[in-house]
Amino acid sequence: MGDSVTTGADRGAARVPLARGLSLKLLILTAIFVLFAEILIFLPSIANFRLRWLEERLNTAASVSILLESNATNLPREVQDEVLSSTGAKAIAVRDGGVSRLLVVSQVPPQVDEQIDVAHTGPLAAMRDALDTLFFGGQRTLRVFGHVGDSEKEFEVIIPDQKLRKAMLIYSRNVAFLSLLISLFTATLVFYAIDRIMIRPIREMTRSMLDFSKAPDDPARIIAAGDRADEIGVAERELAGMQLQLQKTLGEQKHLADLGLAVSKINHDMRNILASAQLMSDRLGMVKDPTVQSLVPKLVRALNRAVSYSEGVITYGRTQEAPPSRRRLRLHQTVEDVKDLLGIDPEGDVEFENRVDPNLEIDADSEQLVRILTNLCRNSVQAMAADTGSAIVKRLTISAERSGSVSRILVADTGPGLPQKARENLFSAFRGSARSGGTGLGLAIAYELVRAHGGTLELVESVGGRTVFSITIPDQPVRLEEARNHLRRPA
Repeated sequence: MGDSVTTGADRGAARVPLARGLSLKLLILTAIFVLFAEILIFLPSIANFRLRWLEERLNTAASVSILLESNATNLPREVQDEVLSSTGAKAIAVRDGGVSRLLVVSQVPPQVDEQIDVAHTGPLAAMRDALDTLFFGGQRTLRVFGHVGDSEKEFEVIIPDQKLRKAMLIYSRNVAFLSLLISLFTATLVFYAIDRIMIRPIREMTRSMLDFSKAPDDPARIIAAGDRADEIGVAERELAGMQLQLQKTLGEQKHLADLGLAVSKINHDMRNILASAQLMSDRLGMVKDPTVQSLVPKLVRALNRAVSYSEGVITYGRTQEAPPSRRRLRLHQTVEDVKDLLGIDPEGDVEFENRVDPNLEIDADSEQLVRILTNLCRNSVQAMAADTGSAIVKRLTISAERSGSVSRILVADTGPGLPQKARENLFSAFRGSARSGGTGLGLAIAYELVRAHGGTLELVESVGGRTVFSITIPDQPVRLEEARNHLRRPA
């Protein structure tokens, strides 16, 4: 055995490592999603920061312009340069009545890289220009213009974007740091909430399934379902129900396996005993007594059936029931054989009525049909025998009818009827017994044999004083090719 096989028990002993668990994945995904949301918020935020920064410089230039307009000719050059230096501008101008006047200038830029109207810049354009300045700016010259307050004048300022980009980088760094803190804090809160609400119950269900797989026969391994009304609560209750049902099913299967082994052993020895009984029945056949001669054929048939049943039980664990060997049978005589097998005392209080037409024929396997009727009739006799009242009618009746190619047999008794539990599991072995200590095998065997004939077995009626089972068996379908070949053969 060079290769090792991982069993369910081995898997149950393993636990999901933290690096691959749902908890860590949830934490990482929450942080990523919060950061993504922060990025979506950052774009309009940085665009608004850029416009506000430019507006502040334009407002400062407008305030300075009022002084410059009144004293432009009297201000010395050093004062003008100081004014421009304080605002960070290269030039300040004002447009009034369509006429633009340059108020002060430190140096004329060779070109203006971007024109910005602070009052008429749209959101998308503002975000696009902000990203452009943030990633590629620092060496550009901007012309910023617009109205300030209620003034009809339009102010202009020529300004480099170096300080603007620096301020935007600082702002972005602060926002990024704050976003990271918010992301981690939010992810922690979300993780804690979801871990308490979902991950822990799911982890408990996973652990329960792994533990249950190691010892499904241990009732302590069944998950204890809570009283939650949400999907987790429903899943816990359904899991507990499935584990309980599986445990019952495994118990029943083990019971069946143990019973099958015990029955096989018993039948192995029973077959030897029946073989000896067959030898004695052969010797009885040589006795000349008329009474003995009338009973010996029935005894031989009963022993042959018992031997056949014993052999079938021994091989049942390895094979299914043999396919029916169907022939045309006189049903009335088959019912009489069943009556003999039941051993009903003619002087007893249980009556047996064979109401089958002596000429009615059925297409079935003789031995299997006897088993079907014997199991049904024995259940009826046992049910009626439990009634001890001398005035109670105890009658078992078998009748039949034929409609076209379908035969229908009715088995009716005047017993107490089937309890509700027996009706719910009528044809299930070990679950459909109507009496205490019963196994329910009789009905299960009869149902299987009827199905093998392509027919149906069903409970028609069951009330106090009347229980009726119906057996429906169709004739074998005619194979057209065989029928044609038979007609072609010479007489």
